[in-house]
Amino acid sequence: MRDLAESVESVEQLATVWRAMVLDRDPDADVRDLPGIAVRWADCRFAFWNCVTLTDVGADPGLLKQRLDEAAGIMRSKSHSGFLWVFEDLLDGPARAALDESAGRAGLRYAFPGTGTAGDLLPVPDPVHPELTFVRVRDDELLHSYADINSRAYGFPLEDGRDGLAGSSLWKSGVFAYLGLRDGVPVTCAATVEADGRLFVVLVATNPAWERRGYGEAVTRKALHEGARATGLTRATLHATAAGAPVYPRIGFRPNSPVRFYSLGD
Repeated sequence: MRDLAESVESVEQLATVWRAMVLDRDPDADVRDLPGIAVRWADCRFAFWNCVTLTDVGADPGLLKQRLDEAAGIMRSKSHSGFLWVFEDLLDGPARAALDESAGRAGLRYAFPGTGTAGDLLPVPDPVHPELTFVRVRDDELLHSYADINSRAYGFPLEDGRDGLAGSSLWKSGVFAYLGLRDGVPVTCAATVEADGRLFVVLVATNPAWERRGYGEAVTRKALHEGARATGLTRATLHATAAGAPVYPRIGFRPNSPVRFYSLGD
């Protein structure tokens, strides 16, 4: 049985880190903690910075329906699209079984799956990959490369990724963001950021043309290694996509709650 406390931790880490990321993108962004809902919405073209999350623990079908309706209403009020994050383990059994149907009635459609993960795994050794060199993101050119890798990996227009990261001072100083370069060309990226006594791994991506070579794992290890070395932290959390989920247990992460991402229906 999964540890509910780790699922709660996963939600809280998301709310903490996304607050910083969204306010970095726009100091006037919609950042609110409502009953049962955390709003972290930059209303920018980078959809990952437009986030609503359900936060009730043990929600039953009636409460779930209410929260889904409220979340969909918030999303409809925005100019740009984004995602509702639902951590399944925070729902009771009947609510979990009714989730997709309830979301559909609220005007939401299932987008893709994810998984919360965490582990007391730090420090990790400084990684070596025979095809990569690593460089920390310290200037706008490298930050653009980081954004472009994410856009290509997740199927966003390049302009959308850059709208989320371009010009950020946080990503060039407060985030341990690393690129993996193959023959001098950025092909993979990962970052960690300190959050409530943990390192949170954020926006791991590999250019689809260079997948299945161990690049994502290597650059994630680099971001973890450098983040732990700078902060002394020993615990890390992340939210894995389906593509990345098999990688992270090899580093030491343990899955907790499945996550379902929803967007507004047509």
